[in-house]
Amino acid sequence: MNPISVKKLRSDAQLPTYGTEYSAGADLYACLDGPVTIPAGEAYLVPTGLAMEIPEGYAGLIFARSGLAVKQGLAPSNKVGVIDADYRGEILVSLYNHSRQDRVIEPGERIAQMVIVPFLKACWEETEELHETRRGSGGFGSTGKFLERESDV
Repeated sequence: MNPISVKKLRSDAQLPTYGTEYSAGADLYACLDGPVTIPAGEAYLVPTGLAMEIPEGYAGLIFARSGLAVKQGLAPSNKVGVIDADYRGEILVSLYNHSRQDRVIEPGERIAQMVIVPFLKACWEETEELHETRRGSGGFGSTGKFLERESDV
């Protein structure tokens, strides 16, 4: 395990926790004064009460908690949030209510999960040609067709 410095911005904020020893995502908790209702089809910016120091060369990716998304229809409105290593403000999660019913978030409820991942910083170089591949420019849904053609050979 690698240490990540976390600052509580409120005394009732909860540090992220892993559900099991093999969990990739650490649960983030709502830091609220009371229950908050998210109307159907709307989003709410849920505070965590935490700021953190993600190491250089890494990012914190915020994903939905599968149970909350499937059972309640609540998931991050931007699908995947990106917390950069130089951000030092409060971690906020914009939860969108995809359901047809109003949903309530309770103080201390697990609202999302964060995965700390390394990333490659690219140096973009313009070129006139790209190396050829077997897939070529096949886009959406093309890999299934590509695999079917391969099995016919």
